[in-house]
Amino acid sequence: MPVLHYVLGYDVKASIPMSLVIVGLTSGFGAVHHWRAGNVVWRAALSFGPAAIVGSVLGAELGLKVEPGVQLTIFAMIMLAAAVSMLLPRPSADAATGLSRPIFFISLIGAAVGAITGFVGVGGGFLYVPALVVLGGLPVKQAIGTSLVLIMLSCIAAVARYHGSVAFDWRAIFIFTAVAFVGVVAGSRLVHHVSQHALRRGFAVFLLAVGAFVLLRGR
Repeated sequence: MPVLHYVLGYDVKASIPMSLVIVGLTSGFGAVHHWRAGNVVWRAALSFGPAAIVGSVLGAELGLKVEPGVQLTIFAMIMLAAAVSMLLPRPSADAATGLSRPIFFISLIGAAVGAITGFVGVGGGFLYVPALVVLGGLPVKQAIGTSLVLIMLSCIAAVARYHGSVAFDWRAIFIFTAVAFVGVVAGSRLVHHVSQHALRRGFAVFLLAVGAFVLLRGR
């Protein structure tokens, strides 16, 4: 979203739904890879999914009504929170598979993350992954794969709500998505040559920089 807005010059109201298309397609691409590797737990996806879809639509509805500056501020705060979460100890990878919490809490988390996705155009993986580990009892690898399915569903729902209310530049979306796919392939090959600790901390620094820039720059 910041690239679409600050670099390419699209206004916030267009940048958010356009970024949702790009994030949704990229997440779907990654979800297929994880599904083939056996890292998607469909029971967990179906437990979180409906609430995430509803939350995403409601988030998009709210996003159409508030000032762009509000969305940018919340986006920046989410980026900063994500950076902090990346620096904290990760959930245990030894959690037992299977949903281990009441459906109410699962639905609440799904709806909340979906609302964030629809409102500011972020995927929400940094929230879905720990939620799937803690509430769903999934190992981290399966939580990551399942989160991609949830992100894709949330993005589809939000885009459906934005469609008709906001103009989409499909040519820019296509180009951006194609570049993102290349990045996903390159990143999946490079990740085996970089320590997970260094990768996590590097990404946290990147998120801190993006969040601080958006918060200071504003509209």
